[in-house]
Parts: sequence; C-alpha cells; structure tokens
Amino acid sequence: MTFNVFHLAAWYLVFVFSTTLHEAAHALVAWKLGDPTAYHGGQVTLDPRPHMKREPWGMIWIPLLTFMINKTWMIGWASAPYDPEWAWRYPKRAAWMALAGPASNLLLVIISFILIRIGLNAGVFYAPMSIDFTNAIGAQGPWQGIALLLSVMFSLNLVLFVFNLLPLPPMDGSAALPLILSENATQAWMILMRQPAVMLIGMIAAWNGFGYIFRPIFLTLINLLYPGSYYR
Repeated sequence: MTFNVFHLAAWYLVFVFSTTLHEAAHALVAWKLGDPTAYHGGQVTLDPRPHMKREPWGMIWIPLLTFMINKTWMIGWASAPYDPEWAWRYPKRAAWMALAGPASNLLLVIISFILIRIGLNAGVFYAPMSIDFTNAIGAQGPWQGIALLLSVMFSLNLVLFVFNLLPLPPMDGSAALPLILSENATQAWMILMRQPAVMLIGMIAAWNGFGYIFRPIFLTLINLLYPGSYYR
C-alpha cells in the first residue's frame, strides 16, 4: 500500500486527541477521588503538550514511525502518574481511575457511531465495498475527509477501549478487578500486578490474543452500523 499523507494526518490527529482524553480521564478521576499526583503534573487537561512531554516516544515518535512502516495504522502510548500508596490504600478508587480511560474511548466510539449513522441517513455516507480501520465509511467529494476522520475515530477508539479493558497487567482492565474481588484477593492481585515478569507476560498475552477478541467485536459493530450488510 502506498504512503498517504492525508491518512497519516488523520491517524495522528485522532491518536493524539484520543490518547490525551484517555489519560486526562485517568488524571481527573484520580484527582476527584483523592490522588492529586497527575493534577499537579499537569495531566488534567486536553492540551496534549503535557502528555507529549511526559511520553515523547509513545505520543510522537513511535506512532509516526509505525504508520510510516505499515501505512495503515499506528500504535503508541501515554501515561498519567499516580500515587501507588493511594492505590494500595484505596484499591476500589484506583479501579475507577483505571476504568475512566477506557470509558473515555467508549464515549468517542459512541459519538462516532451516532455521527456515522446521521451521515448515512442524510445520504452523504454509504456502506463501502470492503472495510478496514481507515476506510470504514464510504463518501464522495468534500465528505471524504470527514468520513476518514470518523472512520479512524471509530476504529482506533474501539481498539483502545477493548485492549485496555483486557484483565491482564499492565492494562487498565487488570486494575479494575478489585471492584469484583474480595479484600484478600484484591491484596494478592495487587501484589502480583507489581511484578515486572507478570506485566511482561500479560503484555505478550494481550498482544498475541487481542486479534481473536477484537475482530468479532469490530465486525459486529460494523454490521450494526450498516444494517443488511454482512461484512466478514
């Protein structure tokens, strides 16, 4: 596939906004629940610059590099600081902090879904012949740019939502488990999550198993987006 500068710009714009919102949600909920660490670090903001300053590789270089290599998607990361002692004392509060990030991505998925449906009903969007992350919406003329942004917004945030909810360290889903675990089980789980080897194993397992989990979710939503179509 040839390099497309417009696709790069769309992906990076959506990536920066979505990742910034994700980390700002973590930071905001932590602050409201008693941990001002990220607030004092300047992460309670939709200005991407503090997040880029904290994670320049994850927010700038790796996303651009991965897109230039594969030309169809990008990966990266960001982080918001928190007080581990606060998380140890209040594991359920820390769990809500962890869920706030994926929840922000789910919100963007829902907004994108609604806007796409509005465009379909208005006749400016249509179901494309084939679906991928960048081309999930058919459009002509000036609507192509908007369709591109909405395609990436929908797809990328669905990836961020599902991937971060995996109950494997160091993903957010693993930190949310104290909401359903007993006190003793929570303490044991939190000790386990702090082990570097466990986090490495969790990341490898998540990376290798994610496609099997994500693909049916993505196709289900795409087929709901275009009733009567059957994308596989």
